[in-house]
Amino acid sequence: MKIGELAKLSGLTASRIRFYEAAGLISAVERKANGYRDYPPDAVWILEIIASAQSAGFSLDQIRHLLPLGSGNWQHDALLDALKRKVAEIEDMQKRLKQNKAHLLAAIKNIESRPPDMTCFDRTRWVLDRLREEGAVAPTRGKARRLVAS
Repeated sequence: MKIGELAKLSGLTASRIRFYEAAGLISAVERKANGYRDYPPDAVWILEIIASAQSAGFSLDQIRHLLPLGSGNWQHDALLDALKRKVAEIEDMQKRLKQNKAHLLAAIKNIESRPPDMTCFDRTRWVLDRLREEGAVAPTRGKARRLVAS
């Protein structure tokens, strides 16, 4: 099949398909006498797997090592291990994002509720003190960094 048909079936652009081919993710294809690439029918599902894996956060190098060595020769144990590691990475990232969100919400709350009758510098210190008490900001060593919160 020609690259245009493959692009239509896979939902990817022809340039993306050529990029995956150049990156070694899909087998180099033979060219017909007219110079057109001729892709096998299984190129559609390989491209679907590549696009899905990439959107799940796998790097191209990781994908390259997970793809089957030949037609249907999946390395099942390695694939399962990689999928489980990716799930663990996502769970760690979700935990960090939840903590980051909580810290940002604490900063917003403290900035919005700071006393208005203080100088900008004093209000900054007041907000930072509250954030340290809540664990949203790590205690500083030495000079405190100045946060513009006026």
